[in-house]
Amino acid sequence: MMFEFLDSLNAIELTPGMTLLSLFIGGLIMAVGLIIARTVKLLFTKYYAPKLSEDSAKNIGKLLYFGILIISFLVFTSSTGIDLSGLLVAGGIFGVVIGFATQSVVSNLISGIFLMIEKPAKQGDSIDLPDLNISGTLVDISTFSIRIRRFDGTIIRVPNESVFTTPIRSLTSSQVRRSEAIVGIAYKEDISKAITAMETEIMMTMPFVLSLPKPEFRIKELADSSVNIEILVWHPREDWGEVAPKLLKVVKKALDDNHIEIPFPQRVIWNGKE
Repeated sequence: MMFEFLDSLNAIELTPGMTLLSLFIGGLIMAVGLIIARTVKLLFTKYYAPKLSEDSAKNIGKLLYFGILIISFLVFTSSTGIDLSGLLVAGGIFGVVIGFATQSVVSNLISGIFLMIEKPAKQGDSIDLPDLNISGTLVDISTFSIRIRRFDGTIIRVPNESVFTTPIRSLTSSQVRRSEAIVGIAYKEDISKAITAMETEIMMTMPFVLSLPKPEFRIKELADSSVNIEILVWHPREDWGEVAPKLLKVVKKALDDNHIEIPFPQRVIWNGKE
């Protein structure tokens, strides 16, 4: 009975080389392919995705899913006897035309793949792209672009090619960070006394500053009106907001309390007739 039914389907020819039976078998192949694609994606998400970064896991999952569907479609066309040679020739010509028009799209796609492999930063990292003047938290890396949440709360989308070809400064890769500031004191003041006053105030009022490595003080410049001292302090990366924005305020208080002058630019004008 079943064989007679299949023979009847095989006898019905829809197009030259394709019968109703071959179309039925092709439909089954596509259905099985869809089930396999979903099952593979589910297994990958459950057992392997947790070991990868969120961006990589998401993109690899898509690649597996659609890759299996494409293979299923190719098997479907083969089983139904559909001739794709003419379509491939036309697609090749069309692909060349589209290729010239979508060079940046392909470049962004390839750059995105390399970013996922190299992993210069992961989701949630604070990064700085100095050449693009962009700083913030990396939200995700997608196929063609990355999204960064800037420190002002806005989200900016940057093409992968621009990110891949520019220096990437990670602000969270190391456990500690260094904050810097420069302050100027008058030429008449004692440099050693000023440094001692600033170091004492920093260690007393800024608990987030590390004692090892201890704060450094360097004579940066003998400027027109002041001796400029560079201050370097180390702190845990999470405490940047408790150190960097407050460092100059603490230093000024230390100099004021010790009556050390912070000069302002001065110019002396001589009258040639005097």
